[in-house]
Amino acid sequence: MQTNFFKTKSESKLKRILVILALTPAVLGAQSAARDGAQASTSADGPVALEPYVVTAARTTQPLVVETDPRAPAQPVPASDGADILKNIAGFSVVRKGGTDGDPVLRGLAGSRLGILLDGENILGGCGSRMDPPTAYVFPTAYDRVTVIKGPQTVLHGPGNSAGVVLFERDLKRFHSPAADVTASLTGASFGRIDGLGDVLAGNALVQARATATWTRADNYEDGNGNAVHSAYDRWSANASLAWTPDARTSVELTGARSNGEAAYADRMMDGAKFDRVNYGLRFRRDGLTPFITRVEARWYYNHVDHVMDNYSLRPFTPSMMMPNPSASNPERVTAGGLAQVTLAPAGSFTVTIGADTQRNKHTSRSTMNEPMMPYENMAREKNAAFNQYGLFAEGTWAFAPASRLIAGTRLDAWKAEDFRQTVSVSMMSTVPNPTADQARRDNLASGFARYERDLGEGKQPLTLFAGIGAVQRFPDYWELFSNESAASVSAFDTKSETTVQLDLGALWRRGSVQASASIFAADISDYILVQSNVAKPSGMMGTRPATITRNVDASTFGGEVSFAWRITEHWKLDASAAYLRGENDTDALPLAQMPPFEGRVALAYATVNWSAGGLFRAVAAQNRVAANQGNIAGQDIGASPGFAVVSLNASRRFGKYVRLSAGVDNLFDKAYAEHISRAGSMISGFVQTTRVNEPGRNFWAKLDVSF
Repeated sequence: MQTNFFKTKSESKLKRILVILALTPAVLGAQSAARDGAQASTSADGPVALEPYVVTAARTTQPLVVETDPRAPAQPVPASDGADILKNIAGFSVVRKGGTDGDPVLRGLAGSRLGILLDGENILGGCGSRMDPPTAYVFPTAYDRVTVIKGPQTVLHGPGNSAGVVLFERDLKRFHSPAADVTASLTGASFGRIDGLGDVLAGNALVQARATATWTRADNYEDGNGNAVHSAYDRWSANASLAWTPDARTSVELTGARSNGEAAYADRMMDGAKFDRVNYGLRFRRDGLTPFITRVEARWYYNHVDHVMDNYSLRPFTPSMMMPNPSASNPERVTAGGLAQVTLAPAGSFTVTIGADTQRNKHTSRSTMNEPMMPYENMAREKNAAFNQYGLFAEGTWAFAPASRLIAGTRLDAWKAEDFRQTVSVSMMSTVPNPTADQARRDNLASGFARYERDLGEGKQPLTLFAGIGAVQRFPDYWELFSNESAASVSAFDTKSETTVQLDLGALWRRGSVQASASIFAADISDYILVQSNVAKPSGMMGTRPATITRNVDASTFGGEVSFAWRITEHWKLDASAAYLRGENDTDALPLAQMPPFEGRVALAYATVNWSAGGLFRAVAAQNRVAANQGNIAGQDIGASPGFAVVSLNASRRFGKYVRLSAGVDNLFDKAYAEHISRAGSMISGFVQTTRVNEPGRNFWAKLDVSF
């Protein structure tokens, strides 16, 4: 039973899409011009004209904070998930497993070290093998803005974010009179890629409603050698919200979301046949209660993830001695939580936000080794894990001098985890009693940071220097505690919490046509939670067996990122960035695994008011500092990897103020390459097995955006 979207019709579909994209601007451009005057007062801000640029680099807005527009055309063209939208930000890499659902890595740190929040809500996947990381449930174009805070330099967005935090956010737009905003886009690309977005916002000064829908699909792509990669996907999402705005300072918003999809994977023996998410949320915000109380905010949310993986829906089933029958697994995760916080201004130069947050999640699963005879849908779910977290936090800013600021924060989190597993699998066909069955563990963990910022220069203050130090204690996540064994036991439930202490230094420079930023960091990580595969463990009369274990080591990392933007003339612009990282496993005297190599990017663009053209050159060095079979929950080192360089081209044309057509080609020279941290290629019938999952080859794309 193979789904229809695996049938290769890429060329004919792409031709039809490109014809539609080519013809539509002429019609919509004329309509848009007629609407320009009529739409000028539809909202408090008015309609936003579409820029003719194709984004090749994200913008650093303040120390350690980067913002990007997930709806703007970008090169390389982003994938359908929340991980690939981050690739244009210096310091980020993505673990590729197929065409979608990659795992984001920031400064070599992955998993729960990097917080992923959707409108302030936490979402967790269900697969014990990380088939569905949180970003697998993120549809980037459904959001207005993506903000990245690097390093342990905030305590406002949950616990344990030692690498940083990524915020996918929607804006609440206030209307002064009845009006509506409409945004739509259509993307077509090689390998049968089609993306669609529709977003409608309507309301008045008292009430407003918003509905957003996305759809994306693709066939298997080909790498630079012309080999097909098992990577097809089909995904959709629907979001709705209803907001009450009784005055200019108050809002109450009810939200809901539903999404689903399926995805083929080139790195494993199973595919994702279902990624069902149901979400509900309620938010309240009140600004300017008194001169002392500047904001009160409360939030509650509920996320239910129902995930199915199997070896027969998206690939031909091939019987083997270990797996003679079709198999399926159906993990489920329910995550609910909330936040309440208040922002105070006890003095004109000092503001502080204090609050509390909580998160509770439980994990259940059911599976079958013989789907025709014992369908998984007929089996009872088994509860295997539960987590509870309660946190108190405070973060403030003190402008103690006209050009100097001190930003600091602290938080305390109480954690509880419960192990309900009665048995633990030690092979595909064997289980043993769980030594930590029905046990609970509790930890009280503290985090905090302090950062000094200083503006130098007069007028526009062209130079900002900053120095910050942060400390984070991170509780082990589900994958570290429940998916693996420990070195001495079949259960890793006793894994210690991880402590990171990190120093961040940097500068932002803004003067005339030049903008630059630089940041360096050094981190000492005590009890770093390392995941190690292919560990030989005793297996009775069988001698030994391979196992994946979780263990604590001491580690350290250092590195940094630089970015540079120069508007050379009125029409020419240069963007450049570079990222370097080095990690050490101090306990084993080995390199710290899963460290991306040095990477540099240079983009040059020529732009006028209505059109632009440009190119992107990306170069990545070889990585020879590896620790085979060591890594994290996202992946382990395979071995050394060669360097590579990729060239891409783009162009964009604006028709009127609110219609834009952009197009490009990624990997112009059809280079065959793989990212160092990507997963190992699996043996799949009909496909060439590769050392790592290779990146797509030459990829033509076109995107049409309409906004009015």
